[in-house]
This record gives sequence, structure tokens and C-alpha cells, in this order.
Amino acid sequence: MKDIMGLMKQAKEMQSKMENMQNELAEMEVEGFAGGGLVKITMNGNGQMSSVMIDPSLNKEGEMDIIEDLVMAAHNDAKAKLDAAKAEKTQELTSGLPLPPGMKLPF
Repeated sequence: MKDIMGLMKQAKEMQSKMENMQNELAEMEVEGFAGGGLVKITMNGNGQMSSVMIDPSLNKEGEMDIIEDLVMAAHNDAKAKLDAAKAEKTQELTSGLPLPPGMKLPF
């Protein structure tokens, strides 16, 4: 019975740590760049864009397809940085846990 109580306590602590991590991630901001910094996107930890900056030098007639490509590339850069930050935070949280090989959190 002691083992079950210990496991329940560990599960509750893990739940609390996961909630704290999710709150930290939600407050995080990452920036993605494209075109040598001509386009910058800021994204919060929930994956929502909070700002887009497009250098005025890109504002030329017939260049819209280039701007669209750069915005997409900057978004993908920001998303990749956010995913890496989430993976790092999850790794920090789960280090030392006796998880079976191949099992990852969150599920």
C-alpha cells in the first residue's frame, strides 16, 4: 500500500510540474526570421503570431510572391524554435524519471 501512495504522490507532483511548464511555455516568445532579417515573426508559446515585421524595401510592385514566401519561411523558423524549446523543457522535466525506453511525455 505504501508503494501506491508513493506513486500517487509522484503523479501529483508530476502533474503540478507539467502545469508549471505549460504556463512557462505559454508566456514564452520566439522570433523567426527570413530573407536575412527582412521578415520577422514573433510567436507566443501557444503558437499564435503576435507580430509580423516586413522590411519596407520588399514593398515593390510584383514582389508579393516573394513576401508571401518569406512570411511563410519566418513562420516556420519561429515554429521550429518553439518546438525545440518545448522539447527542451519537457526533457528537463522528465529527466530522472524511471520511464520505460521509448516512452515520451507528454503522451
